[in-house]
Amino acid sequence: MTPRSWEAGALLVAAAALGWLAWDDGASAMHAPAPPAAPPPGALAGAGLAATAPQPDAARAQRLRELQAALRDARQRLASYQAATVYPFDSRPAAEQRDQLRPFDPVIESRPLLTAQGEPLRGRHLVTRQDRVFVGGQDSVVFAVSMVDDQRQPLPLRVLRAVAREAPSGGAAAVSQPAALQFDDRGTGGDAIAGDGTLSARLQPAAQGFAAVRGTIRVELDLQAAGDGGAPGHAFFDIVYTPEVPATWTGDVRESMELGSLAFFLGAQVREPGRYVVSARVYDATGRPFALLQFNDQLPVGPAQVKLTLFGKLVRDARPVFPLTLRDVDGYRLIDDRFPDRALMPRRAGIVHTSARYVLDAFADAQWSSEQRTRYLTELGRDVAQADAALRAAQGR
Repeated sequence: MTPRSWEAGALLVAAAALGWLAWDDGASAMHAPAPPAAPPPGALAGAGLAATAPQPDAARAQRLRELQAALRDARQRLASYQAATVYPFDSRPAAEQRDQLRPFDPVIESRPLLTAQGEPLRGRHLVTRQDRVFVGGQDSVVFAVSMVDDQRQPLPLRVLRAVAREAPSGGAAAVSQPAALQFDDRGTGGDAIAGDGTLSARLQPAAQGFAAVRGTIRVELDLQAAGDGGAPGHAFFDIVYTPEVPATWTGDVRESMELGSLAFFLGAQVREPGRYVVSARVYDATGRPFALLQFNDQLPVGPAQVKLTLFGKLVRDARPVFPLTLRDVDGYRLIDDRFPDRALMPRRAGIVHTSARYVLDAFADAQWSSEQRTRYLTELGRDVAQADAALRAAQGR
């Protein structure tokens, strides 16, 4: 399995418009959707929308169709951007971000068992599982593997060899030695249930010879169904490891109402300054996820407060049942122009904070407003007006 991700229809258009706005401050483009190019004021007029001299009926009809299409497109761009920016980029509805709601779920895959030459072995399928892809500091990762036949019935499995090694990186010399791993089904060493047919092993890079590695560590396996006499199959797991922990959580969380929005402040101790990206999920009292919050800003060395803001209108529109819970906080320091591109903060899984109870009227009902949003709406509105004027002129109105 290979690492990777920090995303159709109207939602993709909205997300693109949102990303264009949200990351204009210079954050890495890989952490925001690619923006559509904003048409400058007058661009539509410059594209040939002005009225022309009288034309034959067929040419005039074609010209009218083109102008009508241009007006529809301009209106759609305006409506899409306006809808995408009702809420700010750092406080979004959970329905837009469902792939980010369970960041700590294991990665589970089902695939054919392959020979060393990459050919599938008939009637042999692997089910693999790893509880994380990005690993940092003293963290460990558990790998698990089982085998089934074409009817998805379990097959007894033997792992003949398992070794973790630093993956090659641009021709650079390895800074570590391979380490053997023991996959077993005894209910220990990361194995969840003894005797269930799933073999597991745990890797803690910092304690098993990989403390100096920054990059991909691959766990290679030779394995076969018990009783098979042929050549073994092969599989591998990949993780991305960074040894440093740039910041830690203090455990303190407080909240306050600010201008009709609810702000959560998470205490942190920063060891390495830089741009940090922190995400958290908000659930209501019924267990319904309804918001994804994000922090994306510079943090200096020393004590810090990571501010996550739940936008007022998002609360008014979602109508959650209080109290709210802030859950599953993940964060990292962003590293530009290098792989890995992040150094992880410790995970905060589960409920991190439970809010007070509020009435909906305590939250503001206004759409998000900023200088940039106003400017873009003005430009896009001007393009609509220009396209409409060009169509009216061509129609002789």
